[in-house]
Amino acid sequence: MTTQPTPALHPDSYHAGAYWGPRKESPEECAHRAEAFLNLLAACDPLLAHWNKIPKPRGKGRKTPLMPPSLPALTEAFRRGVNREPGGPPIEDLGFRVGAYNDGAGQDFASVNMKCGSYAEFSIANSCVLSLPAKGENAERILTATVLAEVVRSMALAWEPDWAVAMSHTHRELDGKAGVWPGWVTYLARQRGTVPPLPAPVRIKQVEDKGTLIVLTPERFSVANPDHVALTRRVRDLLDRAGLMPLTTV
Repeated sequence: MTTQPTPALHPDSYHAGAYWGPRKESPEECAHRAEAFLNLLAACDPLLAHWNKIPKPRGKGRKTPLMPPSLPALTEAFRRGVNREPGGPPIEDLGFRVGAYNDGAGQDFASVNMKCGSYAEFSIANSCVLSLPAKGENAERILTATVLAEVVRSMALAWEPDWAVAMSHTHRELDGKAGVWPGWVTYLARQRGTVPPLPAPVRIKQVEDKGTLIVLTPERFSVANPDHVALTRRVRDLLDRAGLMPLTTV
């Protein structure tokens, strides 16, 4: 029996998340996207190249490796991950969930939760959320602008979300306004509109024909740095004026 540890939320923990609205997709279509995502993610960092499926019910059953990703295995995982009331029938319009973890330890650990195929009007949005290590050797490699930009780019290509972000939880808690602050790395889909010119040192990159990647600063973003906080506010204001900031919260 394998019990999967859940990392405690750390004030400086980071996550990358992709979010999109109702989109009806089958377990096979979700599996295709997950396969693409896991393959792209594996190229970002060695820690992100090894995943095991989180069993349902959580914490029970054997470790099931997901790498290299197998389309039939992922399809079955999404099929089994259909939302349902305990003991009740599947609620297919709420989509499918698959979670995975890797073999890191303590706070040097990552997990991913993929929710795909939901088309219910009032359901929680579809998402792919990657919890990243807070400290340790893996964190030192991953928590850089270069790697996080590739992680968010991987999400954009595989899931085709409305938007995506990589940021720390302390960064997210800077302000209580509705909507989402730009993260250290932010992706906005092309259909949202055109990203306006942004002040240095912000970098803007196109993600093929999908949308735009915005990297606030090449150095480690910190809420303890007043210049970083001021830059976030200025960029958010410019994106707000352009009508680009998502209204859905993380």
